[in-house]
Amino acid sequence: MLFKKLARLFSGNPLKRYESARALVSGLEKEIAACSGEELRARSDKLRANPSLPEAFALAREAARRALGQRAFDVQIIGGMVLHDGKVAEMLTGEGKTLAAVMPVYLNALAGKGVHVVTVNDYLAKRDTVWMGQVYDMLGCTVSCITNDEAFRYDAAYGAADASHDKERDVTGGFKVVEEFLRPVGRKEAYAADITYGTNHAFGFDYLRDNLVMNLSDRVQRGHHYAVIDEVDSILIDEARTPLIISAPDAKSSNYYRTFARIMKKLDAPADYEVDEKKQSVNITEAGIEKVEHALGVKNIFAPEHTELVHYLNESLRAKGLFRRDKEYVVREGKVIIVDQFTGRLLAGRRYSGGLHQAIEAREGVSVEEENKTYAEISIQNYFRYYEKIAGMTGTAQTSAEEFASVYNLEVISIPLNKNMVRHDLSDLIYKARDAKYRAVVEDVKRRHEAGQPVLLGTTSIEHNEELSRYLAKAGIPHEVLNAKNNEREGAIIAQAGARGAVTVATNMAGRGVDIVLGGNPGSEAEHEKVKELGGLCVLGTERHEARRIDNQLRGRSGRQGDPGVSQFFLSLEDDLMRIFGGERLSAMMQALHIPEDMPIESALVTRAVNHAQRRVEGIHLDMRKHLLEFDDVLNRQRNAVYAERLRYLEAGEADTITPIVEELGASVPAVVTKELSVRIGQHLVRVLDFLWMEHLETLHDLRESVNIRAYAQHEPLVEYRREAYLGYQALRERFKDIAQKTLPKLFGTGA
Repeated sequence: MLFKKLARLFSGNPLKRYESARALVSGLEKEIAACSGEELRARSDKLRANPSLPEAFALAREAARRALGQRAFDVQIIGGMVLHDGKVAEMLTGEGKTLAAVMPVYLNALAGKGVHVVTVNDYLAKRDTVWMGQVYDMLGCTVSCITNDEAFRYDAAYGAADASHDKERDVTGGFKVVEEFLRPVGRKEAYAADITYGTNHAFGFDYLRDNLVMNLSDRVQRGHHYAVIDEVDSILIDEARTPLIISAPDAKSSNYYRTFARIMKKLDAPADYEVDEKKQSVNITEAGIEKVEHALGVKNIFAPEHTELVHYLNESLRAKGLFRRDKEYVVREGKVIIVDQFTGRLLAGRRYSGGLHQAIEAREGVSVEEENKTYAEISIQNYFRYYEKIAGMTGTAQTSAEEFASVYNLEVISIPLNKNMVRHDLSDLIYKARDAKYRAVVEDVKRRHEAGQPVLLGTTSIEHNEELSRYLAKAGIPHEVLNAKNNEREGAIIAQAGARGAVTVATNMAGRGVDIVLGGNPGSEAEHEKVKELGGLCVLGTERHEARRIDNQLRGRSGRQGDPGVSQFFLSLEDDLMRIFGGERLSAMMQALHIPEDMPIESALVTRAVNHAQRRVEGIHLDMRKHLLEFDDVLNRQRNAVYAERLRYLEAGEADTITPIVEELGASVPAVVTKELSVRIGQHLVRVLDFLWMEHLETLHDLRESVNIRAYAQHEPLVEYRREAYLGYQALRERFKDIAQKTLPKLFGTGA
């Protein structure tokens, strides 16, 4: 009867049905609140046999109230139900996404198949494991987290061994001693927990490594049941352009990149190469080709025997034309380190793929690491397609709803606010020159700072972040600077950005994981009220980002939970977005009206022009991601087949059932095959398959570059890629069978 009742409730208007189901959860609140700790745990244990959404959500709500002192709002319960349904819950900053996720995570963990909670960085994975681990622990669920290098289990007793720690909170609302509650374990044990927190990179790389092992016991993941992805737009969209790759050094490439770096210094735009900033591409001209061929001493660089040279040329051109120091990357201690364009963090250990990183290293004159030979790779999109069910949460999803639906089959649902939004969003101001814009920003900041109102300034790059800091310093305005070069202090800086008179200059604010509380330290009600009286947090954007949702994330830092606030963007015609997309029209209008440099335009026309430019960029990036996914889908079908075959060989070897497979491959088999020998054939077949697959991956990488060139000859690149990738895969299968037939008899001792 309960199932039929829920089925009726969960039909029709989404928000209406969620509200009806929410009432069922609230109806259990008094009953569950009356339970002792032992009774709460007993009800949770009993629920594993027959999970019920209302009871599971009610239990999680009560456990959070007891463990954290936080009772989930009704809108958080609705957000949790959206996540349980396998959808994207759009919940604005400060609405409590982390707590909302606990309820569906707990409910889905009851199945015993493991739930993965995906975060944007290791700090948040550890923090949330400890923070929310208290709730899960009370309900009898085990919790773990994985980073790129380590794995832990949440263990309250492990942390309680030192009473002085006693879960002391720091200014960010997290714990000063998070690690004290995390007991180091192996990755396999971490994945055996009911709930595992980690980054998308950690989960994805573990999947790839599981498909490189030679013994089944070395596999760590136990399946892909359900995943909740925090900052889902950052992970599934922004990071989708960079595949996850496991590789090893290839020694011969380093010198080539140094050679091409020297050649690049002799090339000038637009005579030798042309940069298309809209499409993020660089194309060499005929004059440029002649210079390159002369420098290399070759007659035709596009001849088949020079395929590798074309690869080095393409990557070196991209490095020269599209990548700028202190914007896309920084150079620190002799290393090129990528800057995440959406969070402003340094991505230590991450490298651009395809040789681009080596090309940048050569251009910067630092040590060029050997180019890597690919062992395994997968795109973010295709990794998350392995899950039976995925859900996501973010403050900004509606602008990307089309992509979520078409790529991931994810519906976006906006969750109502707990309290009405009262932030005042002012119209954009646009100036002729960047200098005039910065001077206007400083004047506005100085006025607000002297009044005591906290100000958060958003920038789109380290370069502009530091430039604005210099303007503020010159005006004598004390301020904090947050960018990829000093993100070690990001939690403390952001947490204090709401203090009276605080001025904070930060790169992109996505995925910071810490709320800006008016008044600074949590719990200081007097300071909170004083800052409210001053107008709340003022957010000033100093440049529009290419994606509207990144701007919305910045705005969303102000006005949380019904607090007052204000936001405004200061722009100039010299900003990258305006310069590349649509700045000519506004520039002509300002010239015609003889508008002085220090006088801004403030009108609906400006806002429409900026939004139009952003939509154009978003469309271009969407097309690029779709294009990459179309190519990766070809590879993915082949990867799935190879990985399935690989697993089959290992399982047959360890189960002593390898004989039918050997016969299927056309090789002779001795009368008696021992268990030891069976395990050795399975591993032998896997080694052969791995070797051929790695060669095939290299071929496909080269093919990707060559089919794009064929477009000039009126050939459709994707059609060409599909055809040749299929032929290459068939050749792989034939080679595998041939090698197996020749080597298996020797392994069995039946050959010559």
